[in-house]
Amino acid sequence: MRSCFVQEKVKSFTASDERLTAVLQDDSTVTCALQSFDTFYSDLNDLVVEQSDKGIITSYNYTPGNSTNWLSTLLPYVLAVMAFILLMNLIARTGGGGAVNDKMARFGEARIQDIPDDGKKVTFKDVAGADEEKEELEEIVQFLRDPGKYTELGAHIPKGVLLVGPPGTGKTLLAKAVAGEADTAFLSISGSDFVEMYVGVGASRVRDLFEQAKKQSPAIVFIDEIDAVGRQRGSGLGGGHDEREQTLNQLLVEMDGFAANEGVVVLAATNRVDILDPALLRPGRFDRQVFVGLPDIKGREEILKIHAKGKPLAEDVDLVRVARATAGFTGADLENLLNEAALLTGRQDKKLITEEAIHQSVIKVIAGPEKHSRVVPEAERRLTAFHEAGHAVVMHALPRLDPVHQITIVPRGQAGGMTIYLPEEDRSYLSRSYMLDQVAGLLGGRVAEEMMLGDISTGA
Repeated sequence: MRSCFVQEKVKSFTASDERLTAVLQDDSTVTCALQSFDTFYSDLNDLVVEQSDKGIITSYNYTPGNSTNWLSTLLPYVLAVMAFILLMNLIARTGGGGAVNDKMARFGEARIQDIPDDGKKVTFKDVAGADEEKEELEEIVQFLRDPGKYTELGAHIPKGVLLVGPPGTGKTLLAKAVAGEADTAFLSISGSDFVEMYVGVGASRVRDLFEQAKKQSPAIVFIDEIDAVGRQRGSGLGGGHDEREQTLNQLLVEMDGFAANEGVVVLAATNRVDILDPALLRPGRFDRQVFVGLPDIKGREEILKIHAKGKPLAEDVDLVRVARATAGFTGADLENLLNEAALLTGRQDKKLITEEAIHQSVIKVIAGPEKHSRVVPEAERRLTAFHEAGHAVVMHALPRLDPVHQITIVPRGQAGGMTIYLPEEDRSYLSRSYMLDQVAGLLGGRVAEEMMLGDISTGA
């Protein structure tokens, strides 16, 4: 059809979106389909205007449809409506199928962790290796049981007790034991549950937490990992408008004298007391700090007895020896130790947990599992044997050091071998001479390599 326009054969035409109807100079009519009206218009419009001015084309008419125009106009609105419907469905699903308004109303509620009601109430008998810590918390229990005994004397119980100590030492267990001894409601929540991206949600959850505690008074509020919300102010990117700081401010108000919290005691746990806000630690909020440290040998023995209940131990198991071999272990470590020993016994198809299985589990907890499948060249095995023997000889020769308990050249973790010594007692202080002997023992492997092989390795 383009050739007809170029050869000036067209007298008149009508062009629409899909069809072109033209009357030629000999009065014949030609009809053809248009693949694209825009392409036809851009290619031939100048030629049509030129021939119209010459009188060759006497009349023409463009009648493009508006299907493309109305679709492009309506498409953004359709997409916006679909996005809104998708968002509402998503909010409704996250709310468990409830209404959207109900979901938004519950967004500011405190996410209190449910304590399993299995009939097993935690008491101080379930906590071992923390006798002094239990004595500190006994006053809280007595006040919750009989507050009149103290109020008649003009005394008031501390509003808050901060449990400080390394992870796994039993801070959460102590808080549950206080609630179990006092037979009161126990509201447990994590510090990170207060932190949200929406401004005001954290403060709303703090208010809701204390409102629920007051309704169930007497009650204990336990905030685990309080450093997630109680970090010192002034370090946030948002300055004073930081959401975390607003949450902390609300917590300070609830714990202060402005809001009466009669019958509500706040317990909190952290292992980073150095980063907490000073206003949180002042008297009137967290009046007491109870340090929950690592258990000594007696405490470890008592903890082992608790976790050994329900586990069939062989007659050769001496928990005192196990306690002596686990210096530096926390209560959680000791629980994991006996569980590993039980798993090892099950893999070996035995019915009783032996002391050998427990000692193998001690090494596994400290250094990782044995790597029997690792291919070690003979030269490296010989080097490792000389190295570990050097440690053992020096440690045995120095009387201040602890006796050598075990030597192995079987790889564990990143270590090619190990020399393990068994402390005879827990030490709170280390003398200068003892530390120098320890350095000598650590260098024993290096010296042995140099003496026996004439060179030292990267493991020295």
